[in-house]
Amino acid sequence: MINFGLIDEWEPRGGTLTSWTATPASVARAASAPAHPVPASHQQEEYLRAAARNSSTGFRFSRLCLISFDLEGTLDREAMTATVNEFIRRHDTFLSWFSHGAEDDSIVRHVIDPDGVEFAPTTHGHREHASEIRTHVQDETPGPFHWDCFTFGTIERESGFTIYFAVDHLNSDGVSQALACVDLIALYGNELGGGSNPPAPAGSYIDYCRREREGTAVLTAESPQIARWLSLLADNGGRLPTFPLDLGAGGADYTRSAITTVRVYDDDASGQRLEDVCRAHGSGVAAGVMAAAALVAHEFTGTERYLGMTPKNTRSTASEFTSVGWFTNLIPVVVDVHADSTFTSIVGPAQESFAAGKTMSEVSLHRVLQLIDDDSDIDIAPGWVVPMVSYIDVRKLPGAQMFDHINGGVFGNRGSSEEVYLWVNRFPDYTVMTLLYPDSDQARDSIKLYIDRLLGVFHSIATTGDYSPAAASTNR
Repeated sequence: MINFGLIDEWEPRGGTLTSWTATPASVARAASAPAHPVPASHQQEEYLRAAARNSSTGFRFSRLCLISFDLEGTLDREAMTATVNEFIRRHDTFLSWFSHGAEDDSIVRHVIDPDGVEFAPTTHGHREHASEIRTHVQDETPGPFHWDCFTFGTIERESGFTIYFAVDHLNSDGVSQALACVDLIALYGNELGGGSNPPAPAGSYIDYCRREREGTAVLTAESPQIARWLSLLADNGGRLPTFPLDLGAGGADYTRSAITTVRVYDDDASGQRLEDVCRAHGSGVAAGVMAAAALVAHEFTGTERYLGMTPKNTRSTASEFTSVGWFTNLIPVVVDVHADSTFTSIVGPAQESFAAGKTMSEVSLHRVLQLIDDDSDIDIAPGWVVPMVSYIDVRKLPGAQMFDHINGGVFGNRGSSEEVYLWVNRFPDYTVMTLLYPDSDQARDSIKLYIDRLLGVFHSIATTGDYSPAAASTNR
């Protein structure tokens, strides 16, 4: 299976550690790059402002993402050096860095010329323990206000080697982790083959940011997408949704992150049964997962209207589907749940709401909140967080069939969490769900309750074709 977790849980085998980082000359060229007219994406901009506000935490507040995978054979370091540099140059999200204006909280993009990019290897000798490697990777990878907030490395041993890529969330989303893995393998193979089979050019993330900003600049509070967002927030009491159980977070201190991954289904047949039930009632699985979350929220809180948030991939051109970058926005999914509701009675309407939400995917919630009138009853403070529910059929991602065979892993640093992020991922032979949440005693108890209840919903759907909260309560 693919390994998920915090970087603290990454267990690479020991070996000779080599890392690829930006040369001093390359860093200097980036530092002198002039301001660029295209702003950061809305999501990047707010992410950077949050990083600036929380720069004195004493730990890395921004998210560091890491992928790792194993290859057989002997590492060709020259080929790997060429691979790293070509990878950076072909994905223009890695050519940008952002300055922050302390007085006006402004964020300004700067772009280095691709020809100025130079990453070079440094050998660090043998590292036997995984903890040494984890510490090295996190210490060596700069934060989001540095151009070179990404590093690469290999861990060599007689039987082959591990490749890792650590990157600040500023330049990567979930799909990008899979794309980066496939791209690095393809580029390395092309170098070994003499350059005879280069991958197709990748799309431009800078062009995507330009398109997003041009599209949202003309919006007003009366624009249909904005009005829909504002209506949903007003119906939610002028607030963003929260996790349905107490997390023991939100105090004056930072609450570090914890993560839990559990099996939803141990076989593909159960995952297919869930999909079949959803399809039979006019829904896809993504909306089905939202419907399941709505049922659980109703059971815990009694709320009859669930406002859920799910990430939507905003890639829209063919070349963008081969591009690494932060191509996502949150979209709203509303599900009405009543005392007599069942999964099959709400999954169809959940799909309708999910489809309506997809039409709003080009409008960042960050932009929506900029357009709220001063006298509005919607009151959402800067630095807001919101629970998120995501479903990905990993089988459909590029290169998915090879992930299990290369000991693939996706990890994140132990930053700060105030809310719960839930990912449900379907693989060829099983389905898992991963939850990231505040590492507090109360949150751990609440997450256990939540997982048990949500697993009960998924189990019931796979075995009986439906789930009824009323019927389930009589069996507890």
